[in-house]
Amino acid sequence: MRVEFHGAAGEVTGSMHLVEAAGRRILLDCGLLQGRRELEARNADPFPFDPAGLDALVLSHAHIDHIGRVPLLVARGFRGPIWLQRASADLLPIMLLDAASLAESEAERGNRRHDPDLPPLAPLFTRQDVAAVLPLLRPLDYDARTAILPGVELVLRDAGHILGSAIVELWADGRKLVFSGDLGMKGTPILRDPAVIEQADLVLMESTYGDRNHRERTATVQELGEVFEHAWRERGNVLIPAFAVGRSQELLYWFARYWDEWKLQRWRIFLDSPMAGKVVEVYDRHHELFDEQARQVWAGIPSPFRLPNLHITESTAESMAINSIGSGAIVIAGSGMANGGRIQHHLRHRLGRRETHVVFVGYQSEGTLGRRLVERAPWVRIHGRDHRVNAQIHTVGGLSAHTDQQGLLAWYGQFRDAPPLALVHGEDRAREALAGEIGERFGTQAILARPGLRLEV
Repeated sequence: MRVEFHGAAGEVTGSMHLVEAAGRRILLDCGLLQGRRELEARNADPFPFDPAGLDALVLSHAHIDHIGRVPLLVARGFRGPIWLQRASADLLPIMLLDAASLAESEAERGNRRHDPDLPPLAPLFTRQDVAAVLPLLRPLDYDARTAILPGVELVLRDAGHILGSAIVELWADGRKLVFSGDLGMKGTPILRDPAVIEQADLVLMESTYGDRNHRERTATVQELGEVFEHAWRERGNVLIPAFAVGRSQELLYWFARYWDEWKLQRWRIFLDSPMAGKVVEVYDRHHELFDEQARQVWAGIPSPFRLPNLHITESTAESMAINSIGSGAIVIAGSGMANGGRIQHHLRHRLGRRETHVVFVGYQSEGTLGRRLVERAPWVRIHGRDHRVNAQIHTVGGLSAHTDQQGLLAWYGQFRDAPPLALVHGEDRAREALAGEIGERFGTQAILARPGLRLEV
């Protein structure tokens, strides 16, 4: 068995790893690169392998940095099965169709200013490209060992990151590869804890927060309540950039849990997303994947998706109308890194106002608008215009869907005999810190994956 790294190898986005085993070629994830403009431009580059030569694709979960180039892969010749957890199979078309719609809109806007003597700008992929992906999906339940190719077997275990997220176990040629995907925190609301796996011949492990530990979740929840109280006293609005799948649902979970304590009945709450209603339906179909406390909260009053003052806005007109609200609005909108989507429109209208509070509840990749705001840039550029940042910026780290250094060390420590380890999905600072801790605790010399690096299992 052989592994070659092609994405999320020295960076956080663009997850993509090629496995060769039993005479077959299996791709793990096919994600979008996100961040700096020059980084995102690489999404249109040719794949470093022949898509038509792949025998199967295995997807760890439905975040766009793990699935965002699948339509391109199919458009360029891939025709094999796509294996993924059943809830991920329900989320994937929602995520990809939204991404295609955004790409088409951006290309249309760009062509209005484009030099007519040059070829017109084209979207990275279209909704028709997404439609071609769907017949290839092969949904699996957690913990079901499945022969996906002659001589190759697969099991997906719960990763506790978002609904349907999976740790990948792959057997072939008498060897076992474990790919962590993205690992969630123990005790994360709604989801079960990441599965314990004890044996592997090689582990590929994410390292997003390999250099730090998150705040206690209770302290984070208290901080959220304080932000809402402060914003209410200042007669302001609260903007929360959040991924449409995962973070948005957790926020609504906390809103239901602390409905009375945070006096949320006095606010107007908006989940501003064209896909939000569809994602809500997927969550409602998969209560069997919730932890016990989440099932109780969903059965309670108010239920997270049915808060009496929650408005799920789908149309552009509904979204634009939010900007006329002078105060008393909490707006959850994508994208989570503020690098696109509806949150940019709200930021453009409100960043100049001191009474605006912007709350970041997840990782912000280098080069994104979210990263610049978190680093307290005094001016930011949105839609080609510069905007002064007078708003109050809050970073609430304890709600991350990724586990922290302590959690990564604990998860790797559950393996017997400290198997060989390659660190992926992390910036170098985070990976180097985590590798040092792993070497000291377990005696394992962790490999920092780089694009093009090949490892024998």
